[in-house]
Amino acid sequence: MPPTEATPQTAAAVGHLADNVMHFCRTLRTAGLPVGPGKAIDALRAVETAGMGRRDDFYWALHAVLVNRRDQHVVFDQAFHAFWRSPDLLDRLADLAIPDITRVDEAPPPAARRVAEALHGARTDQGESAEQDASFDATFTASGNELLQKIDFERMSAAEIAAAKQAIRRMAATLKRVPTRRFEANVRGARIDMRKTLRAALRAGGDAIPLMRRARAKRPPPLVVLCDISGSMGRYSRMLLHFMHALTSDRDRVHSFVFGTRLTNITRYLRQRDVDVALDAVIQTVEDWSGGTRIGACLHDFNLAWSRRVLGQGAVVLLITDGLDRLGGIGLDSEIERLHKSCRRLVWLNPLLRYDGFEPKAAGVRALLPHVDEFRPVHNLESLAELAQALAEDAPLKVAA
Repeated sequence: MPPTEATPQTAAAVGHLADNVMHFCRTLRTAGLPVGPGKAIDALRAVETAGMGRRDDFYWALHAVLVNRRDQHVVFDQAFHAFWRSPDLLDRLADLAIPDITRVDEAPPPAARRVAEALHGARTDQGESAEQDASFDATFTASGNELLQKIDFERMSAAEIAAAKQAIRRMAATLKRVPTRRFEANVRGARIDMRKTLRAALRAGGDAIPLMRRARAKRPPPLVVLCDISGSMGRYSRMLLHFMHALTSDRDRVHSFVFGTRLTNITRYLRQRDVDVALDAVIQTVEDWSGGTRIGACLHDFNLAWSRRVLGQGAVVLLITDGLDRLGGIGLDSEIERLHKSCRRLVWLNPLLRYDGFEPKAAGVRALLPHVDEFRPVHNLESLAELAQALAEDAPLKVAA
């Protein structure tokens, strides 16, 4: 409505709508979405353009402005329906922010806890007592570091995810140094270096012949990471990408791949020093994020195009997947066998191992199990620390095929 025709009631309604849009943007920012003042202003303009005649128009107008990556959609959708549509859902999400000791085995939906805490904080700012907020925060004051190590990535709040990312950034995974084909000078070496011995004898005039010894040079083997980014792994993929970035920044000869329905090499993107810049580049490059899973086809592409390039010199392979294949494990057995024979050590990391009653019932899991050297869980910081320790231990050398 033009300003000349606006009534006091209309101006008040527009003012309340603008305030609500601003509060909604603050809720998304608290939940972890990168929503700044510029996006909040763009959201107001988008709402003015789309109008309030249809709920879908209002939803997608805000979505087009405030969401720019696929992984942000779930948080936006939950926050929108809780903030604009259902007060009962708002109460249920707020209850998720308070630990329930009677239902410890049930995990909240992905990103629901972050949305609940963001809405809980907004309601506290609007007039709730500070005593309730203090009692909520006191739950995590005792042994905070130890609790953070054991919390599942799926259950983490926004603050805990930020703390976990800092811990992963400081995590160092040092591989055991293994002998190579090259030799280096070593006074205790078992072999005599005849060239250096003769040169030393010439320098001494032939009066003395000092024996120069050498031994095999030792160097950490290459590390190859194959990470599943399908929909079933979406809760853990982003945290594991932070771990892959820490591995790439900490040492050389690290090759990183992600796969869902296709295989993508992301090694050069993870070499960016800034982890946020690196992950943004990965998300923009990968086209099958949170899609289906074709493990056998992706391993076939890796064995065909990349194995000879990156699996030389006794490489260690980390296969991160839950083993759930959309094709039912067709062709997976032969491809994982070839990968196993081509590397020094194959470690399978599966977040489903966090369950005590895990059984290999899926066809993909049954096809992978006989061809791996180690089978480990990967669902929290403690499991990543144990993985780093396991990589530092020695393993029997396998002859490459």
